[in-house]
Amino acid sequence: MTAILKRDLRAYFTSPVGYVFIAAFIFVMNLVFFILNMVTGENQLTTCYSIMLYALMVLVPVLTMRTFSEDYKLKTDQLLLTSPVKPSGIVIGKFLSAYLVYVISLLLMLVQVIIISAVSTPNVAIIFGNYLALLAVGAVYIAIGCFVSSLTENQLVANIATLAINVFLFLMDYAYSLINLNWIKAILYWISIYRRFNTFRVGVFSVADFFFYVCAAAVFLFLTVRVLEKKRWS
Repeated sequence: MTAILKRDLRAYFTSPVGYVFIAAFIFVMNLVFFILNMVTGENQLTTCYSIMLYALMVLVPVLTMRTFSEDYKLKTDQLLLTSPVKPSGIVIGKFLSAYLVYVISLLLMLVQVIIISAVSTPNVAIIFGNYLALLAVGAVYIAIGCFVSSLTENQLVANIATLAINVFLFLMDYAYSLINLNWIKAILYWISIYRRFNTFRVGVFSVADFFFYVCAAAVFLFLTVRVLEKKRWS
């Protein structure tokens, strides 16, 4: 697993993918930060984090589209599947490599907190809550992307399909405010990625919501492992 993690992490920075993701992420979020905070002169970091949630919906597929698709295209997946590493180790190694690139991007966004701290006193609990939520939501997005990438050798297809799933999850969340039936609203809330974020957004740590994100990521990673196991024995 460690070897796969190092291999894939190195691949992100020996190709444009890692740099493109980090650059696009920083550009979009700094632009949002400038407009909401610097231009208005107000502390609106929590709004920036909410927008970041939606930006990740579009940007993470760029990061994950190559995780398995590239190996399929280059036929190096056969080397992985016949190696002593279990499919679960392969999946976790690839997931963690993409996740580390994402974490690096989040760490770079701490510059915004430093800037706000120079002119005001930010609420540390709210910032901490938002970062925890962004780390958890990012894990879900990346797990979804890894699963989709394991289904196709075409990186563009993996990108578009992952984006489509993310948009579908967003639309389900949007439908929450349009539906009056309580039992449907309860189901939509239970599977909602975005509404659960609101708890962390105000600085409240919800064990249930955090556990939901962890479980959702674990489910998609499990499905990815099953795809690899099927390929190994086919």
